[in-house]
Amino acid sequence: MSQEFDAKAFLSSLTQRPGCYQMYDSAGELLYVGKARNLKNRVSSYFRGTGLTIKTQALVSKIANIEVTVTGSETEALLLEQNLIKNHRPPYNILLRDDKSYPYILVTDAESHPAVRFQRGKSTRKGRLFGPFPSGLVVRDSLNLLQKLFKVRQCDDTQFRNRSRPCLQYQIERCSGPCVGLVSDEDYARDVRHTKMFLEGKNPAVLAELGQQMDEAAANLEFERAAELRDQLQKLRHVQEQQFVSGQKGDADVFGCAVKPGGVCVHALFVRQGRVIGSRVYHPRVSIEESAAEVLSAFVAQFYLAGGREIPASIITTEALDIEETLAHALSEQRGSKVQLSASVRGERAAWQRLALTNAEQNLSAQLANKQNMYNRFLALQEALQLEELPARLECFDISHSSGEATVASCVVFDRNGPLKRDYRKFNIEGITGGDDYAAMHQALERRYGRLQKEEALLPDLLVIDGGKGQVAQAMNVLGTLGLKEVRVIGIAKGPTRKAGFEVLIEGESGAENILQSDSLALHLLQHIRDEAHRFAITGHRARRAKARNQSLLEGIEGVGPKRRRALLNHFGSAKGVESASVEEIAKVSTISRSLAQTIYFALHPEPRD
Repeated sequence: MSQEFDAKAFLSSLTQRPGCYQMYDSAGELLYVGKARNLKNRVSSYFRGTGLTIKTQALVSKIANIEVTVTGSETEALLLEQNLIKNHRPPYNILLRDDKSYPYILVTDAESHPAVRFQRGKSTRKGRLFGPFPSGLVVRDSLNLLQKLFKVRQCDDTQFRNRSRPCLQYQIERCSGPCVGLVSDEDYARDVRHTKMFLEGKNPAVLAELGQQMDEAAANLEFERAAELRDQLQKLRHVQEQQFVSGQKGDADVFGCAVKPGGVCVHALFVRQGRVIGSRVYHPRVSIEESAAEVLSAFVAQFYLAGGREIPASIITTEALDIEETLAHALSEQRGSKVQLSASVRGERAAWQRLALTNAEQNLSAQLANKQNMYNRFLALQEALQLEELPARLECFDISHSSGEATVASCVVFDRNGPLKRDYRKFNIEGITGGDDYAAMHQALERRYGRLQKEEALLPDLLVIDGGKGQVAQAMNVLGTLGLKEVRVIGIAKGPTRKAGFEVLIEGESGAENILQSDSLALHLLQHIRDEAHRFAITGHRARRAKARNQSLLEGIEGVGPKRRRALLNHFGSAKGVESASVEEIAKVSTISRSLAQTIYFALHPEPRD
């Protein structure tokens, strides 16, 4: 990559979810692999002005590209990081000298009061081993967590037998004090059993048992005990994770594809023996009219048949391929055994599939936010609209409501670097007939530009209206009344097919209609700001509607009645807890099916419309 890495543009679109990041030099060589609980915060730390070590400065000076892989949790990110480091041995990572002896967690078989310990390699000591884990750090973090959750002792047997008073671990509530009889044998045995169940991945069973005990304690007026169990439940729910990057079995290559105006991204996950061992991002050059299925059909065929790559027994895609049967036959012949192509998968494979799609969308957003890409779009917009000067500021308005209820207007702002989120505004629309989008648009524009005029604030070079001639007429009326005729107005309306790429542009001054080519960078920019305005309006509308009804965010979701709302709130502690949960975590609630979990998730996370 010849041009300097644009860190500011990359970070502006980077997700705050957990995941791994891979840093490459201009020759495409992997320099460094890292993991993060919050990708945006962690990667941003490499580009701060001060406080970097000499080694980090040397690394940053060589960065030409960064790829990210979003995961479901920090634990998944850690496991993936270890796989990538082991396979690629990047020069800026600290490499283990000996990876032959993996660490385990040992639960001893003591006659009374078993202990939980760190174990390197398989030992002759009596007890049950859990693992192996990817690193000693993972084991120590797990032991630290187990201390907080179940308070099973981790001291050695000699120390345990010779205690006359509880140690510091008891004082800081990391041990229940079995050495001096501060916990009954029955309660300690239960804690050991819960520890084993947790390490076996039987978290739902542990949660159910603790929940039942909490209810019983509350019914018996043992409120202090009920509060302890409640806190234990909350900690368990916080750490409950599906570790999709470390499954039980299966080899597969998984391809996710994201298509947006101006770009395409295919993200490949490589799974071997149930473990994601790596990933790669591709940006194929295709026509914008092509669907994700068409892109994947061409890409997968070329990836294997022309690339000479290893072909696994299973290939998973996020869309059903147009040439699935033919391609499967060709790949099977080349591999020498059956190859299965599938877009309809369940369980762990469906989780890999969703992960690939999430990463494709994230990496495409990062590419589209690139400063040079955005600047080229502004240049194309200047040419398409025959503007005298290159626009520096765009503003776009959209309206959102439910049958006229809780109407909200959004205003989003773009400059030549992309979205300028600090200048976004929402307007709660009042005093109009429900469902009157023209009146809502008029009120929002009047409030926005009346205030900007009074404050002599910065005005847009181009005002984009999501709508047809009626909405554009409202904008022209408001700007004319305020004497702001220098602001250019353009409407963007769905074309007859209502498909992306066939939008109709409406000139505010003349009302003339224009249709740009579907691969026009100018159209891509207008689609981008229009979709962002729609997303922002929906978010504001949902929040206002919930507040107006004095209800939970869960109300109004199809299939979620009072009993299921109560079950969700009991499980996650609050509506915000449900909102921050993944589809997998929501589906763990006993009354929630997988399909309903998806309905709930997407209701709480609205996507921009096409």
